[in-house]
Amino acid sequence: MRRHHELPFGAELTSDGVRFRLWAPRAKEVAVRLEGTESSPHPDPPPLAGEGVPPYPRHDGSPPPLAGEGGSPRERRAGGGPAEAIPMSPEPDGWFSLTTSQAQPGSRYRYIVDGAAYPDPASRHQPDGVHCASEVIDPKAYDWQDAEWQGRPREELVIYELHLGAFSPGGDFAGAVAHLDELAELGVTAIELMPIAEFPGKRNWGYDGVQWFAPASCYGRPEALKALVEACHARGLAVLLDVVYNHFGPEGNYLHPVAPDFFTERHHTPWGAAINYAGPRSRAARDFVLHNALYWLEEFHFDGLRLDAVHAIFDDSEPDIISELADTVRRRITGREVHLILENDHNEAHRLGPLPNPPPHAGEGGVGVARYSAQWNDDVHHALHVLLTGETEGYYADYAEAPAKHLGRALATGFAYQGEPSPYRQGQRRGEPSGHLTATAFVAFLQNHDQIGNRAFGSRIAALASEPLLHAAAAIVLLSPQIPLLFMGEEWGSLRPFLFFSDFAPPLDEAVRQGRRREFAHFPEFADPEAQQRIPDPTAEATFARSRLDRSERNGEIHGRWRDRYQRLLTIRRREIVPRLHGMAPGGQYRMLGPMALRVEWTLGDGSELVLLANFSDVPVSLGAPVNGDLVYCSGKAPDSELAPACTAFLLRRPS
Repeated sequence: MRRHHELPFGAELTSDGVRFRLWAPRAKEVAVRLEGTESSPHPDPPPLAGEGVPPYPRHDGSPPPLAGEGGSPRERRAGGGPAEAIPMSPEPDGWFSLTTSQAQPGSRYRYIVDGAAYPDPASRHQPDGVHCASEVIDPKAYDWQDAEWQGRPREELVIYELHLGAFSPGGDFAGAVAHLDELAELGVTAIELMPIAEFPGKRNWGYDGVQWFAPASCYGRPEALKALVEACHARGLAVLLDVVYNHFGPEGNYLHPVAPDFFTERHHTPWGAAINYAGPRSRAARDFVLHNALYWLEEFHFDGLRLDAVHAIFDDSEPDIISELADTVRRRITGREVHLILENDHNEAHRLGPLPNPPPHAGEGGVGVARYSAQWNDDVHHALHVLLTGETEGYYADYAEAPAKHLGRALATGFAYQGEPSPYRQGQRRGEPSGHLTATAFVAFLQNHDQIGNRAFGSRIAALASEPLLHAAAAIVLLSPQIPLLFMGEEWGSLRPFLFFSDFAPPLDEAVRQGRRREFAHFPEFADPEAQQRIPDPTAEATFARSRLDRSERNGEIHGRWRDRYQRLLTIRRREIVPRLHGMAPGGQYRMLGPMALRVEWTLGDGSELVLLANFSDVPVSLGAPVNGDLVYCSGKAPDSELAPACTAFLLRRPS
């Protein structure tokens, strides 16, 4: 089977050769310069007059300098024959195109825009990084063998988030394949890749991607990513991809000089001017996003996307780009399970509602077609974190007063904040009512890349909480009806830090280094400049090395105990919980058993009732009377008329 999503821009193979198409609405002249092929390298061509080194956007968010002003010191040309610039023909609305038989799969190329050379913003592959020539890719060269794969319903999802560079010793697509059997044996049913769009340097979290259609070359070629997806499907694992549509990274974003209308000064983000999703000439940016989503889902056969920080997307059009993306995907891809998951600090429950006029044969786990399948439930994490650690600084302040109550509401009805004032946000109201949504519209977790890596020393929860409390919390995440998410290494209680790291060129590297220290300056323990110096340098290779999983940890007694627990809990979930999630009633009920103890009940799809009893205090709490139901799991002493300290229990009342 061959898979191909035809792009209206970039380099597309045709019967006449290769069609190149670029949006450059302010350009006078545009051409394509061919620089040879991967299989026939030649000496570097001489630079065009006044070209200089392609630059990167300045860290203050201003547009990059034009080629000729200087720029990244690490830019180098990929090999290519004598420079040959072929003029492109202008089209309406700022487009330029060219079809030529002189290009073929493997050809390296750049666009020449008014005399300056740039890689393709819609490149499918950047073999030598963000500043170098792009490569023509034949998507149909890969022969897929997973034609029978139809995905997994969302009720079955157990998501495992991983960073490709830090997950395996090889740190690439092929390296991840070697550990898939371990995940399937554990009980994981889906992996989620942190962003893989081409980013500057050799190490990055992925949220600084600048060529959205090019899998990061440091992880391997596009074919290696396809092989990873196919290997997952062969093991029954769905594959989700984290995508970033709220900003481009600060180095290597050549859309600024090529198409400045792609951005707008009407809104600003922490990364500079916002993407132009609503102003004049915004159609090009919107189509860029829509095709990117379809590209990953169709050409790479991903099972879903996780949209990063959609609260940082500015779009006042109707429908906005977030809704248009979901509508486009749902109407285009039917007949298999595709999961669209949000990160959205605004807690907008309406985005998780049903798709208007859904197409026939659309899946979504048999529960109707939702625009977005689920949202990362930060409220569950934050409440659990306060209960486990007692930390109340930053956004944890919203949960400081009654963390167990916030947890109960988030588990039972979706969000803890459904329109109430947020103390952390100076009283601004946050969220929308969510009790009408089913539990599987939310993704629960104890940790993820953000909640670990945004700490000064990348500390994991296993280094911050006692084992009994952590055991109790893990059981809640893995057995509650919400979709559980694990972060790599969590299953064996890894103590390995996951730090913030990047590999920017000067002077951006120093700006990031100092910015990281300023970020923590308002915390009392880092008020002293000397204390700030202890924060790991995010640009140092050693920081990345410290963040890689240490699989030898698993040989330790406590780590083996944690893995056995996780495997047992996921086995129970698969046997007792998952078969009953289909058709479950929306919402649940919760009540407090004490300031740090709660009871939550859900009615499942087969009419049975799942009961959670949780006590995060250091003293027993009274239950009033023994709880009816079969004990499914208990992290401590089985409950009778009271629940032991630091203990979680799940009971199942089956229908008569």
